[in-house]
Amino acid sequence: MRNLILSAAMAATALGGITLPTTASAQPGRGDWHDNRNDNWRDERREDARDVRDARRDVREERGELRDAWRRGDRDDIREERRDVRRAENRYSRELRDYRHSYPHIYNRGNWRADYRYRHWNRGDHVHRHYYVDRRYYINDPWRYRLYRTPSYLQWIRNYDDVLLVDIRNGRVIEVYYNFFW
Repeated sequence: MRNLILSAAMAATALGGITLPTTASAQPGRGDWHDNRNDNWRDERREDARDVRDARRDVREERGELRDAWRRGDRDDIREERRDVRRAENRYSRELRDYRHSYPHIYNRGNWRADYRYRHWNRGDHVHRHYYVDRRYYINDPWRYRLYRTPSYLQWIRNYDDVLLVDIRNGRVIEVYYNFFW
C-alpha cells in the first residue's frame, strides 16, 4: 500500500506540468454565449446613454456660449450662437427620442390614472399647489428616464403622458416634455 501511494505521488509530480481539460472549459456551453450577448447589450445601452449625456452637455455648453455672446453684445455672434443652441437642442432631442425608442419597456404608459382631467401645460404656467404637494405624482427616479438632475426646489411631476418640471416654491412650470410616456 505504501508503494502504491509513493508511486502515485511521484506520478503526480512528474505530470504536474500537464493539465487535463475540465468539462467546463472543454465544452463552451450556452452560458458563454449568453454572457457575451449580455455584455454586448450592456455596452450598447451604455453607448446610447453616453450619446444622450453628450448631447445634453453640448446644449449646456452652447447656452453658455450664447450668454457670453449676449454679454459681448455682437449681433452676429448672438445670431450664430442661437443657431448653435438650436442645433444642439435638436441633436439632444433626437438622441433622447432614439434612446426612448430603443428601450420602450422603460417608457411604457402603463395603467396610470390621475384624479383630474388632462391639461396641456406650457412653460411659465402656474400649477395649483394641491397638485404638486401630493407626492404620488412625483417622479422619484428621474435618472431611470434620463431626466436631468435638479436642485431640491425643482421636482419632476407626471401629468398623464407628459412630464413637468415644477418649481415647488411657487408652482411655476420650468420644463415640459410632451408625450414622454406612450
